[in-house]
Amino acid sequence: MDWLIWIGTVVTLAGLGALVWCILAVSRARRANLPDSELRKRLQKAVALNFGALLLSALGLMMVVAGILLG
Repeated sequence: MDWLIWIGTVVTLAGLGALVWCILAVSRARRANLPDSELRKRLQKAVALNFGALLLSALGLMMVVAGILLG
């Protein structure tokens, strides 16, 4: 089950990369001094991406744990 561990690691790292991208996007949006409605729209997109990235990371970690337990 080594392949499940490695695939889970890649999925987890992809989720963490998306989380970092989300953090950078929010900090860029805050520094841009946008109008309130535009800032709100960008932050809503970032929240959706953040949730997806957390889900992806959690699924990857579950794959790693399953690979360890089955291996």
